[in-house]
Amino acid sequence: MGYETCQGEYCNASYDELLTHVSPYAWAYMGIALGLGLSVVGAAWGIWLTGSSLVGAAVKAPRIRSKNLISVIFCEATAIYGVILAILLLSKIGDGSEVKAGVLPEDWNYNQWYFAGYALFSSGVGVGLTNVASGISVGIAGSSCALADAQDASLFVKILIVEIFASALGIFGIIVGIIQSNDAEFPSA
Repeated sequence: MGYETCQGEYCNASYDELLTHVSPYAWAYMGIALGLGLSVVGAAWGIWLTGSSLVGAAVKAPRIRSKNLISVIFCEATAIYGVILAILLLSKIGDGSEVKAGVLPEDWNYNQWYFAGYALFSSGVGVGLTNVASGISVGIAGSSCALADAQDASLFVKILIVEIFASALGIFGIIVGIIQSNDAEFPSA
């Protein structure tokens, strides 16, 4: 009973073995999926925050309905950043024909192979998490914009500028993600 260390031949003895036994293509695809998925989550969260306040404030001031839709568009931009990153990262992945045979060549560049997989993974996760933060901050700023605009129409442009700065987080995230994945290139056979 209790925790027993695996003693078999196919046991992972450490985390570095675990990390190197997962295909770099799997790391790359996980990064792409997380980048795209988290960006959509950030956009949805922001739209939920903005939309609920917009609908509630529109009861008092119906004139704000169409003007404040810009907040929803800013939230959707975070999802578009994730789509752009996914397309860029997918273009860096080869067709994987070198591993279909099951045996890699003797002179295979393992360092470049693993670097490419980890770089695409970290790029995707970084952009995804940045877009979650961007979506939430744009949603909060958009919610504030709708509520303030319902009270005083002169506040709309002032708060919209804050919302633009919140949206810039997503742009910074995708720039950093592109820089992270810039040197990632899977070797070819």
